[in-house]
Amino acid sequence: MLEPIVKTIEVPCSQEMAFTVFMDLGSWWPTDKFATSVMRGDSVSEILVDSAEGGKIVELASDGREHTWGVIRTYDPHGYLEMDFHVPHPSEENPGFSNVQVRFEPLDANSTRVELTQSNWEGLGDVAEMARGGYGQGWTAIFEGAYKGACQARAVG
Repeated sequence: MLEPIVKTIEVPCSQEMAFTVFMDLGSWWPTDKFATSVMRGDSVSEILVDSAEGGKIVELASDGREHTWGVIRTYDPHGYLEMDFHVPHPSEENPGFSNVQVRFEPLDANSTRVELTQSNWEGLGDVAEMARGGYGQGWTAIFEGAYKGACQARAVG
C-alpha cells in the first residue's frame, strides 16, 4: 500500500473564498504543464468543473477532445471536498482514479488552512507508483504554488 500524499498550506483569504477559488480550477491550474492535452502536444481550451456531488471535472483540449480528470463524491461548501481524481497520461488506458480530499479550516476572517490528501493509489493499477511520484512533485507547483497564488491574488484584488 502506497502512503497518501498530504499537503497543508495557509492562504490569506476567508474559508468561503478559499473554497470558491479551489473550485474554479480553470482559473489557476497550470494547464501549460499539468494536463493531458499538453502531454499529447496540444493545448487546453478549458477546465470544466460541475460543482456538485456526482459532478465531473473535465479537461477540454483545443482539438475538441475531452479528458475526464475526476468525479466529485462529496461537495460540502465551504468546508470539504472529496473526489475521485487523476490527470491521465495519454498512454494510459482508463487507469482509474485516486482519491483526493480537501479540507478548508478557517483560522480567522482572512486566513484559511487548506489540507489536501491524495490516497487510493492502488486505484490507478499499474501506473500507481509512477503517478504517486509525479503527484508528489506536481502538487508542490499546483497546490502550494498556483492555488495559493490565486488565493493571494483574489485577497489583494
